[in-house]
Amino acid sequence: MKSKKILGSFIVSAMIVTSLSGCGKGDLSNVKNGNASVDAKLNGENASATEAPFDIDSKDTKKKTNEIEGLIEDYFYFDEEPSKQEEKYYDGILDGLDDPYSVYYTKEEYDKLMEDDSGEYCGIGATVSKKVDTGLTYVVKPIKNSPAEAAGVLPGDVFISVDDTEITTDMELEQVVKMIRGTKGTTAKIRFYRESIKDYVTIEIKRDTVQNYTVDYSMLDDKIGYIKIDQFIDNTPKQFYEAVDSLTKDGAKSIIFDLRDNPGGLVSAVTAMADYIIDDDAKAKGAEKKGLLLSTQDKNGNDVTKPVYCSDGHKVDLPMVVLVNGNSASAAEIFTGVLRDYGVATVVGENTYGKGIMQSVFPLKDGSAVKLTIAKYFIPSGEDIHKKGIAPDVEVVLDESLKYVADKPIDKDNQLQKGIEILGGKPVKASASDAGEKKK
Repeated sequence: MKSKKILGSFIVSAMIVTSLSGCGKGDLSNVKNGNASVDAKLNGENASATEAPFDIDSKDTKKKTNEIEGLIEDYFYFDEEPSKQEEKYYDGILDGLDDPYSVYYTKEEYDKLMEDDSGEYCGIGATVSKKVDTGLTYVVKPIKNSPAEAAGVLPGDVFISVDDTEITTDMELEQVVKMIRGTKGTTAKIRFYRESIKDYVTIEIKRDTVQNYTVDYSMLDDKIGYIKIDQFIDNTPKQFYEAVDSLTKDGAKSIIFDLRDNPGGLVSAVTAMADYIIDDDAKAKGAEKKGLLLSTQDKNGNDVTKPVYCSDGHKVDLPMVVLVNGNSASAAEIFTGVLRDYGVATVVGENTYGKGIMQSVFPLKDGSAVKLTIAKYFIPSGEDIHKKGIAPDVEVVLDESLKYVADKPIDKDNQLQKGIEILGGKPVKASASDAGEKKK
């Protein structure tokens, strides 16, 4: 199928509605200046063929707009804020698509979006997300050695207020993140609802520069390598290669990839990492060609980007396990699906999130940007995982007592223990810190 050409640059993301609570937002990219379709919206229903399109220039629309503006001028009590009205006008255009993944970024928000992908930012150091069904903004997890971790922020904490400003369900994630960000050394006073204790907690966190190390690794007993991938940003592939190379050099006989609570990220990052594992000449079950990693389609069935194939000449020929849960989304599902479809890994844990659509960020001339859902993506077998996710080969529900624990003790982590068992290892009785030297 031929790709449709477009003008302009854009960034492709495979991620749930997620951000880093630092100086930028974490979403991102596969292609810049390439072939794609910009008119795809695949996570909603197509408009009825008989429904007339909305026309902003129609007489009726202009008349109604003038009527509303007249009422504001005559009756609105507070002073108008032109800059805020302009921002909300553009927000409204995107809100009208009824797609939580398509949003408008002001210039400031877009600049911060780009900063996060560098892997360094200033803030409290936590990955936060917004539940599509409830609108609640919550902590996916605090980043290792971050101010948030030091202050006692836990996975699952729901934001109630930031510096006494209430966080409502209709707020965009970017708006909440902007409130959490600030100058290094300043303090953010954040009120959370903590499900584990069924109560509210207020925590004061001093903002600081955060190095976002997205990969941790260690050698467990029985020469089982363990690699934890938190998300997929610009610096993740380099850290991933280092982890794989170090463990194999040290004699790893098998590897566990932990993608639990990984919200996704850059398509370019995850495909490069999957390429490092898969043999270029291998063929996935259900795939038409060797080495296929990912393909995409717009709403008309056309390729949005060229299919991605293995090409680095590198492979890892060891038994492998991938750990996943309901927060393993998008790019994390691509990695999981690739390794599963090529038959090189056993998937352990719980059904994944089920986000099989891609977004592109399109910079606008004034420095702002819009992010639009442009396509569905398909793993090598051709499976459409959107709203379905990937079912584990071996289902293991995490022990309830660990649900809100950021750093799970290895001897109590029943999902990880199952992975170790599948790879022929003995049950680990030591804590995570005693099981092996942890690196990052």
